[in-house]
Amino acid sequence: MKKIIIGITGASGSILAQYLIKGISAHDVACHCVLTGNGERVFEYETGQSFDDFIKSLGETSCAIVKHDNDNLFAPIASGSYGFDAMIIIPCSMGSLAKIAHGYADSLLLRAADVCIKEKLPLLVVPRETPLSVIHLRNMLTLSEAGATIMPPMPAYYQHPTTVSEITWLTVGRIMEKIGIPNEYHQTWQGAK
Repeated sequence: MKKIIIGITGASGSILAQYLIKGISAHDVACHCVLTGNGERVFEYETGQSFDDFIKSLGETSCAIVKHDNDNLFAPIASGSYGFDAMIIIPCSMGSLAKIAHGYADSLLLRAADVCIKEKLPLLVVPRETPLSVIHLRNMLTLSEAGATIMPPMPAYYQHPTTVSEITWLTVGRIMEKIGIPNEYHQTWQGAK
């Protein structure tokens, strides 16, 4: 069973995390979720339901979903010895991104990201900001050089999406592919016909 960490910060784009968890919930995966305080507030504001209510609304799933307190540095995901497979921070605020890029790990979300870097585990960062300042770009470069994958939620239009939902699923499908979870949301480019 894969062990995946999903970190949710206070950046706009909670729908991305919501869809990713929905997509992963159909698979035999242990999904460890950790939200910042603003991540919780923005999730509720943007989706219209609290994170806890959203998890309950999924009902019975193939996925074991565990929510961790961001202040609990004794959680299993705070240690490299726990052996998780990947972490996705979705959406990732520029503040959280900067802290991770500079080794500032004073919360569970930041510590888990720090563990990914030091253990050379897949860390996918889905930044949500525009336009990007030179500081943002330098911080992303620092993370990329440390082994993280930077995946801004940029839709591929070759699948001809017509709704926000289709665009969101396409982005989430690409993320799921990147962490080795097969899905139907993103079809690879086969060339023009």
